[in-house]
Amino acid sequence: MIQQTVSKSQFKAKALEYLRLVEKQKEPLIITHLGKPVAKVIPYKDKDRDEVILESLRGSVLKYEDPDEPAIDPEEWEALR
Repeated sequence: MIQQTVSKSQFKAKALEYLRLVEKQKEPLIITHLGKPVAKVIPYKDKDRDEVILESLRGSVLKYEDPDEPAIDPEEWEALR
């Protein structure tokens, strides 16, 4: 993926054109000032993949008694033998 960059003066002059380009290509656009990135325009997504995963896991943990303790006895770990 090649990220497109544009100076902020170019973006200001043709903002709508660049926004349509981001929407159409579904690729981010980096806006620069004096050659350094200052902003990133990304295409809008209804739901992020991570959001969907988290929603599917919501309510799946019923009870976790001691989160600071390991889930298994350290003496049972093969890596420690």
